[in-house]
Amino acid sequence: MRGKAIMLQGTGSSVGKSMLCAALCRIFREDGLRVAPFKSQNMALNSFATREGLEMGRAQVVQAQAAGVEPRVDMNPILLKPTSDRKSQVIALGRPIGNMTAMEYHRYKPQLRQMVKAAYERLEAGCDAVVIEGAGSPAEINLREGDLVNMWMAEAADAPVLLVGDIDRGGVFAALYGTVMLLEPEERARVKGLIINKFRGDVQILEPGLRMIEEKLGIPVVGVVPWTDADIEDEDSVSERLRGASGRGEISVAVVRLAHLSNFTDFQALSLHPGVTLRYAARPRDLDGADVVILPGTKNTIDDLIDLKNRGMLAPIVRHARSGKLLLGVCGGYQMLGHLLRDPQGVESAAREVAGLGLLDMEVAFAAEKRTVQAAGTLTGAPDWLSGLRGARVEGYEIHSGVNTFGEDVRFWMKVPGNDGACNARGNVLGTYLHGLFDDGALADALVRRARALKGLPEEDVSAEPAAVDMRAYREAQFDKLARVVRASLDMEKIYSILHDA
Repeated sequence: MRGKAIMLQGTGSSVGKSMLCAALCRIFREDGLRVAPFKSQNMALNSFATREGLEMGRAQVVQAQAAGVEPRVDMNPILLKPTSDRKSQVIALGRPIGNMTAMEYHRYKPQLRQMVKAAYERLEAGCDAVVIEGAGSPAEINLREGDLVNMWMAEAADAPVLLVGDIDRGGVFAALYGTVMLLEPEERARVKGLIINKFRGDVQILEPGLRMIEEKLGIPVVGVVPWTDADIEDEDSVSERLRGASGRGEISVAVVRLAHLSNFTDFQALSLHPGVTLRYAARPRDLDGADVVILPGTKNTIDDLIDLKNRGMLAPIVRHARSGKLLLGVCGGYQMLGHLLRDPQGVESAAREVAGLGLLDMEVAFAAEKRTVQAAGTLTGAPDWLSGLRGARVEGYEIHSGVNTFGEDVRFWMKVPGNDGACNARGNVLGTYLHGLFDDGALADALVRRARALKGLPEEDVSAEPAAVDMRAYREAQFDKLARVVRASLDMEKIYSILHDA
């Protein structure tokens, strides 16, 4: 196992570990190594269905894309999906094993250690290098006993550690020093390099501090990484994307901010469309002036529907749809569009039954078994504004436990085996279970064209060619951009030495 892994840990959450891991995955790939990412435990609502139909965190999916390899659940053997402030759904090797409080999970952790080790060893066996990501900070001394993701994982993989600090939030030298000094001596010995991330300005100003922290800790600074505008998918819903607006187009798209919002990365491609201004709507007034409203995915459909009602969001959403404007529901948002949602087994909610928005002629019942599968839909050409895409294929994935029962008044705009996308007769309210539906650009462009027509904007202002971004090509360009910045900022010769001398 020696000489195959390098691990990035942080002085805290959101210091940029995920992005730097993606950068190293791309750099190692560019240098001819077979590389894979690994994070033993992830907490996020942004998840992904692998080719085998297993669920894993999107952060390691993004890193796998950077590495040029197929995402597999061994890269993220444990995924925690918060269901409330006190409980999370625990997913082990891609399958849910139950909902647990923090203390219940803490007591259960020792049973997961062998599974995590086995997953890592399977992954490592097929690689030249593994880039391991930690979580939060290794200096959370109250969590050391049950650690699965920081220094315990470094020891299990016999991996050297690079410690990342975020200078943008201030106090980076204190954070680096304090983190190292709170480690046990054997843990401290694993820290082979320090990285200062998100720096803005002239690095010469930092030089005295860099030398002092090296002297105080006896650990070299292996790089100062500047703030970069490389557009890499965010890990979870603390993302800055959910604040403010993106784009400057004439079509206003409002994505409803849900309490348990999941897979908001579905809308990255739409936010990049030159004809779109996209924002996240948390209050009724945030929906004012929207040309398109989107109800996104959620881990807790019924609870979030009740929360929307309590926030006064449902009435303006219904008014928007009944005025003829476009309303799209994805996954949990799709389920909200029906007449009734039932959860007799309490799969997602203590509320066993709740009325939906009544905008699609269907009902939803939640089953104990979750559907996690890569899937593809075929556009039917209905409604009329999608007729130009009749027969087009839309690829993505599904993660949900709801099952739809349709009434006579529903129409189908996307045929997906077992989970068709439905729309109303007017053709302005649509729903689908397919995540990633905008990634190839065609559907995003059609949606913008229709919104322009409904708004009375001239068709000639829209290019005859699709203007939307192909997300696959876009991601590749962003990984390359990120790798260039990080490679130029890190002492890669030192990092290779740390990797191979481990």
